[in-house]
Amino acid sequence: MANFYKSNTYSLTTTNLTTILTINVSSIAIVKSVQASHATASNVDVDLYVKKSGGSDVEIAHVELNKSSENMVKGILNLEAGDVLKMQADSANEITGQVSYLLVDRSQENG
Repeated sequence: MANFYKSNTYSLTTTNLTTILTINVSSIAIVKSVQASHATASNVDVDLYVKKSGGSDVEIAHVELNKSSENMVKGILNLEAGDVLKMQADSANEITGQVSYLLVDRSQENG
């Protein structure tokens, strides 16, 4: 089992639900933060969703940003193999950010 500290950046270029992180089927992840940033002085609603493997999208966080940034994960978020983290904003090309997480690769485990 190998551990990797990783981060991904994202930009929400549409108002559609957008995948920002997918956990492969041989790993799990512990998400430390999902930073969302908005640079202009207008209100933008931002929603964070998780989709469990084989399940449906479930909203887990909501913020309203106005020339501000915020960590949308207030504690620890555990993601299992096949889980997907998604985000949606009510305005396109306004929200950018970074996901920071520990990826635990289980592909080399026996049994």
